[in-house]
Amino acid sequence: MNRKNFMASLGLGSGMLALPAAWAKKPAKQPNVVILLTDDQGFGDLSAHGNPVIKTPNMDRLHDSSVRFNSFHVDPTCAPTRSALMTGKYSHHVRVWHTIAGGNSLRETELTMADVFKSSGYKTAIFGKWHLGANFPYRPMDRGFDEWQGSGNGGPGTTDDYFTNDRVNDHYWRNGEREFIPGYNPSVFYDTAVEYVKQQAKSPQPFFLYVPTYAPHGPHSIPDPERTKKYLDAGYGKAVAFHYAMIEHIDLGMGRLLDTLEQMGVANDTIVIFMTDNGATAGRTVFNAGMRAGKGSEYDGGHRVPFFFRWPNGGLAHGRDVPDLNAHIDVLPTLIDLCGLTPSRKVDFDGRSFKDQLFAPDKLLPSRVVCVEKQRTLEPEKWKRATAMQGPWRLVNDKELYNVDSDPGQQNNVIDQRPEMAAQLKQGFEKYWETVSPNDREYAYTVIGAPQDPETFLTSDDWRDPLWNHGTVAQGKKKTGEWHLTANQAGTYRFEVRRWPREAHTPMCGTPVFDAPVDAWTEKGPVKGPLYGNQCKALPVASVEVKVNDKVVATRKVLKTDECAIVNIPLSAGKVTMTATLLDSGGKPLSTAYYVYVRKG
Repeated sequence: MNRKNFMASLGLGSGMLALPAAWAKKPAKQPNVVILLTDDQGFGDLSAHGNPVIKTPNMDRLHDSSVRFNSFHVDPTCAPTRSALMTGKYSHHVRVWHTIAGGNSLRETELTMADVFKSSGYKTAIFGKWHLGANFPYRPMDRGFDEWQGSGNGGPGTTDDYFTNDRVNDHYWRNGEREFIPGYNPSVFYDTAVEYVKQQAKSPQPFFLYVPTYAPHGPHSIPDPERTKKYLDAGYGKAVAFHYAMIEHIDLGMGRLLDTLEQMGVANDTIVIFMTDNGATAGRTVFNAGMRAGKGSEYDGGHRVPFFFRWPNGGLAHGRDVPDLNAHIDVLPTLIDLCGLTPSRKVDFDGRSFKDQLFAPDKLLPSRVVCVEKQRTLEPEKWKRATAMQGPWRLVNDKELYNVDSDPGQQNNVIDQRPEMAAQLKQGFEKYWETVSPNDREYAYTVIGAPQDPETFLTSDDWRDPLWNHGTVAQGKKKTGEWHLTANQAGTYRFEVRRWPREAHTPMCGTPVFDAPVDAWTEKGPVKGPLYGNQCKALPVASVEVKVNDKVVATRKVLKTDECAIVNIPLSAGKVTMTATLLDSGGKPLSTAYYVYVRKG
């Protein structure tokens, strides 16, 4: 279906719609809900927003047929945004303050979007990047999702991912079990989503489908390096070329899913949301929509993202723009309001419903201050890389004040000219800080020995000073870290301590051999081994020492042919800290062990 016919099928025509009447009651038929989230795609990384280089026809047709939010804000990085989207609360409020180091585990006490949909009678599924916890009780299947398919918690190449995954012909988690699936990573998720829609469209039960791709986050690996040629020939660097090639693949997958909704006759009764998780990365050097900075920044380029909302049978103001400031914390309250959802318990959201603006885009909701920050410190630091926002105003780091209506590039600091506005925003931030900071750095405890997760895979990503990807682990960097665990019940636990993960099939003292054919390429060339680098270093591991609650409980010698050291440890039920150290023949620490598999004996 071409773009013109697709828009006509939604009753949009070629121009702007007249303002429809607002929805006045709970819909007779609860709509399906599909949320499409990309990773590290900036506001300017699609042609509908004026990018002069990349073509994104399917993102564009969704843009044209949606209510578009022109001042929509998220956190400046991955996991925090996802936690706010899933809970309707600030990321810092739900103790997600980082993408690694245990700071990305969404606490089990929080109600998720999937929980709310499930308690309201929906089937729920996630195909893609979760990034809110790798083990029980933090996995998607523990947080309200009936179906789950994903790579590593943080992405392909992170330490809990399959060792040799490179985004092409990889091993995936599927409802807690590994499975091999040929194909390109973002395409695999969209293919699974297409099949899911085909299946669920035959059921009267509504569904909630969340498709958060790991792409176009780097490393930029693709199966077809020839796709970068037009960008390279035009003079753009490899980073831009590979970044845009990954977005092209996502756009194709999105088109297949949108077409499937049409073909199965459910498009009109399905809410489709498209957004991204933070500001621009590689693409900002080409087009950043006039904004300052990119991913990780407290300026608008770090946290203002695309947000499209479509529901053909909902009577929304499709084809129009919402100029008011909204944020990720507002999505769940809005869906509860719009779809008539019933949470299983009362939740004190930080966000609010923007339902009225879906029908009347120019309507201004009551004024409020919205805050975002990049908190990656072991101790919270007030105003560290933070911004407080109200309408067009931005108070940045409590030092700079900008009006983005008149100064979208945030170049003219007017804090001396408008001290009363700075004071108002500061007051809003103070209230925010009082809400989010109590107990904000408490450890997230992984539960071991639970029947829901018979074997727990611990990696160096969860240390407070982590090694978060296989590439850095392969280099044998020396680090000291510990795991914070909860023994589900008293008994003997089997700890399988490793230098390399099981699938590497490599002795503790050896280095892996990679003999699989090359199927993925990055800016640096073909991938052979771990996605983040294959400079594998052998370590002279002679023994392993295990501590529980800072007390040595066992040591085991390691032979040159041993792939692991097995240690059986009796534990009482409750919280424990554990570390396993790799030692050389003289008893000198080489590093904390990078991988540990735990089972109750």
